[in-house]
Amino acid sequence: MVASTETRESAPDARRRAGTPASALLVTASVGISLFAVLRLVVSGVFGHDGNRYTAAALALTPYVVLVAVGSAVIAAVLRRRGVLVLSAVLVVALAAPLVPRVLADAQPEAGGPLLRVAALNLYFGQADPGAVVEFVREREIDVLTLLELDESAHAALEAAGLGDVLPHTVAYPAGAGVGSAIAARYPLTELDLSGPSVFAQPSARMSLPDGTAVEVVAVHALPPVTDATRWRSDLAALPAADPTGAVRVLAGDFNATLDHAAFRDVLDAGYVDAAESTGEALVTTWPRRRLGPPVTLDHVLVDEAAAVLDFAAVDVGASDHRAVVTTVRLPQRSADA
Repeated sequence: MVASTETRESAPDARRRAGTPASALLVTASVGISLFAVLRLVVSGVFGHDGNRYTAAALALTPYVVLVAVGSAVIAAVLRRRGVLVLSAVLVVALAAPLVPRVLADAQPEAGGPLLRVAALNLYFGQADPGAVVEFVREREIDVLTLLELDESAHAALEAAGLGDVLPHTVAYPAGAGVGSAIAARYPLTELDLSGPSVFAQPSARMSLPDGTAVEVVAVHALPPVTDATRWRSDLAALPAADPTGAVRVLAGDFNATLDHAAFRDVLDAGYVDAAESTGEALVTTWPRRRLGPPVTLDHVLVDEAAAVLDFAAVDVGASDHRAVVTTVRLPQRSADA
């Protein structure tokens, strides 16, 4: 009877000992999530700074950290760690709050101008299948396309595949090592200089639609923050603000940034809306398609906030490691002289 009593009395101790490693991991995870929450909600959210190359990279993973926080809350509930459970629940709510608008479609402004279909595609150092790119343009009836990581061979291959038949007007700066970019359009283009100096080519142009509406387009390709966070911020900061009294502006391309980066939100605050967020599709990821790593949302189409965003999609195209982003917008009516 004594042995039986000792066995019964030692069982809770055995369970506690068994739970100690799990509890230690749980507390460690909670501390890590708490530090991340300070980075995302305070450093980036309140003070508007994304930190260095490591913290900028970490911020892109915010949706995944929310999932980790949810997992921590579930484990804390199973282990009956009430304090950790409460902390995890608070972290889930705090970190998930900025994500909610990304899955809710916004009301669109009244816009009586023409329709415009805009797309952007990173060509993965020129390796994307040129035939697939042209087919994408035809199927989606794209009016203006920005191409990133365009080298000389890819430029020639796209022309040979018939890109010029569907988008005959171009402003192109092909170059190796992922530096080159271009704008290809259905309507005439006049080259502009709207973005500041950058490592990657970021051409811009004014497109004249048949009804006289003018649209100014920038092919965006910011330097990745993991390469140089300071230059990444300056690339984004140098992008032009929307001009409410002038031509409608569109920024389309590989921003190497997500909505969890203050540097990207600053661009939006200059008079733009993100087409994906406006349609409730902002958790759709765009990179990487063909490499290891958690996919994130780096490619965007930003349009003048006076335009109505009608749809958005991220589309697999050929052998690119990015998904193309494509949106249809109804432009605001503005003077032909704007």
